[in-house]
Amino acid sequence: MRRHQATDANIEQFLQAHNNFLPIRYSYSDIKKITKNFKCKLGEGGYGSVYRGILRSGNEVATKILNKSKSNGQDFISEVATIGRIHHVNVVQLVGFCFEYSKQALVYDFMPNGSLDKHISYKDVDDPLDYKNMYEISLGIARRIEYLHRGCDMQILHFDIKPHNILLDQSFTPKVSDFGLARLYPTDRSIVSLTAARGTLGYMAPELFYKDIGGISFKADVYSFGMLLMEMVGRRRNINAHVERSSQIYFPLWVYDQLGKDKELERVDVIEEER
Repeated sequence: MRRHQATDANIEQFLQAHNNFLPIRYSYSDIKKITKNFKCKLGEGGYGSVYRGILRSGNEVATKILNKSKSNGQDFISEVATIGRIHHVNVVQLVGFCFEYSKQALVYDFMPNGSLDKHISYKDVDDPLDYKNMYEISLGIARRIEYLHRGCDMQILHFDIKPHNILLDQSFTPKVSDFGLARLYPTDRSIVSLTAARGTLGYMAPELFYKDIGGISFKADVYSFGMLLMEMVGRRRNINAHVERSSQIYFPLWVYDQLGKDKELERVDVIEEER
């Protein structure tokens, strides 16, 4: 109880101190009205659940209802502080937030085509994206990561680049989302300090685990982007639990295993487009 109270106090103190640049603060009753009492659920994860909603202006939004934080409120603070100050086409817009102690929510612009992870595998969608679309999306993601690293007054290290956190608008233009693990650093700092590893297994750079192989920098995001590209090119999940052998579960190890046996990699048939 004391720990939760301390977390709530930390968040409220942050919100009061930075009220001049934060997005709209909604009450929990506002959130219930926006989502029509949580009528349309878009997805669910370890962070909580996401619901579709409509503002009084008529704009559609995605509202993330957060589970109680175990990180002393730092993930909520990081999300609001980071994405709340960015107003750019490269990043999903944070419209507002709700903080009423145990009730916490984040309100974003609605992305009609959902997250990239739903479009990587041919099995997951009725009308899969072709390789030309995937190529354009990959270039777009690269530009957006570069913007976070070099385009702001502070370099923003995301630390959780993965298909689930790349959202697609009505034109399939990618936008980076979910800045709960992000950190801001001066642009002149090449190496950053972290007290603990952060990210998602399968996308985390090795230096986040093994401190003796090199310092942590923006290259951690670049590594995650490389893992994401492997999924896009292979049209399969990085971590695939539905395989015959455990050595196939982690995609890079599976590729290494195939090459070591002089085998050709499995390829998804590419349909040649009419010219």
